[in-house]
Amino acid sequence: MKTILASIRVLTVMTILTGVVYPLCVTLLSKALFAEKAGGSIVSLNGIPRGSALVAQKFSSEKYFWPRPSACDYSTVPSGGENRSLANRRLKEDYDARMKYWQNAVPENWIKESKRIIPPDMLFASASGLDPHISPESAYMQLDRVARECFFSEKQKDQLKELIEKRTEKPILGFIGERRVNVLLLNMDMDGMK
Repeated sequence: MKTILASIRVLTVMTILTGVVYPLCVTLLSKALFAEKAGGSIVSLNGIPRGSALVAQKFSSEKYFWPRPSACDYSTVPSGGENRSLANRRLKEDYDARMKYWQNAVPENWIKESKRIIPPDMLFASASGLDPHISPESAYMQLDRVARECFFSEKQKDQLKELIEKRTEKPILGFIGERRVNVLLLNMDMDGMK
């Protein structure tokens, strides 16, 4: 009986510490030090929330830059990567379909003259399925399509190119990660140009 009472006391104390005190401290500390990120990094336009800068949004209109493919169709609840091996038939089919699309969608001179390849981030889903960033190369690859669909002039197309450069984030501390462009923020900036 003594052991059962001691176990109940330990359970009660640990439940209060790890279930109430610790989460409360972490929440208050994160709100004090990182208020924007703790609130979900919600991006608003004219006071209307448009999305989170930390989570990919689904853009399917030809008038917008697209994020990298998502294995979970950009849904946050069952988020996750494809987890398929390189020998998996479905991964190969998805890769072939994406490659075919981009080879037909991208101007030939973009590939041939510049000797560029289709960036891998547009061919494979991210590990979380919710990566909000694409490589600058992926953004430049979509530039002609977006400018054409938005009926941009050459001057506006140059402004759009400058937006991509402006929105390109450098690696963290100069060496962690890759250069990247947040698709939601880029699309919102582009909407401001229209």
